[in-house]
Amino acid sequence: MRRARALLVSAAVLAVLVPATAAEAAPGVTAFERTAGTAWWHDPADGRLTVSLDDTVSSATLVRAVRRSGGVVIREPGVLRRHIAGADPFFGASSGRCLIGFNARSLPDYYFLTSAHCVGAVGSAVYGDSAHTVVLGAVATKNVTYDYALVHYTNTAIAKPSAVHLPNGTLSPITGFGPGTVGQAVTRTGTSGIHTGRITALNATVNYADGTVVGLIRTSVCSEPGDSGGPLFAGTVGLGLTSGGSGNCTSGGTTYFASAARAATGYGVAPY
Repeated sequence: MRRARALLVSAAVLAVLVPATAAEAAPGVTAFERTAGTAWWHDPADGRLTVSLDDTVSSATLVRAVRRSGGVVIREPGVLRRHIAGADPFFGASSGRCLIGFNARSLPDYYFLTSAHCVGAVGSAVYGDSAHTVVLGAVATKNVTYDYALVHYTNTAIAKPSAVHLPNGTLSPITGFGPGTVGQAVTRTGTSGIHTGRITALNATVNYADGTVVGLIRTSVCSEPGDSGGPLFAGTVGLGLTSGGSGNCTSGGTTYFASAARAATGYGVAPY
């Protein structure tokens, strides 16, 4: 399949950052403004809170609240947004073009993992072409809280290698899923090409304009609209499914990924 063309999903600034669970909040912190365009996480070494703000956020009250809690504020150039358009494209019944993250199986059935915001309702069809003539399968389940989904292949005629399709036409095998570690070198491939960087935080919460997602992997890898659902990996280990980010692949940016390991464990599937 050819790589996808980008489809931009617009962002708008909305109202308040409340940690998804009490366990994810810094000690003594119970609430922040839940503002679209913000993301937050804790340093795995000392538990210190970090809150990032994109170019749409200029709330001095939020900044003061973070600093009073002992946290730090950083800026992420650009606008945090979903990316809509593994690494081969697919089309939902009513959604735009997105990318397959990783193939997986629970015998005798075969599936693929992708982003929840890329698919329609459970049971809805998923296609391999924009004309909706090649059925790949149907949405088996989805989790909007963590932004991942499982699609059940019903098409038996299409090869489903446990690998990532690279821009040069070769396949990079995926033999396992892992959680990743801060500082780890990683690779992402998709509509905007192949790009590398490092994991900068784990279990990040991101406030997109259309909702909050938790448990994300934050990276220094760039991405662009059209890359959603696509794979983040390190060698033969699948790590994440492209959720969204800020910036671009010309000037650089930040990208957040849903955890492939969490999705695979929750759904009882594995690479092969």
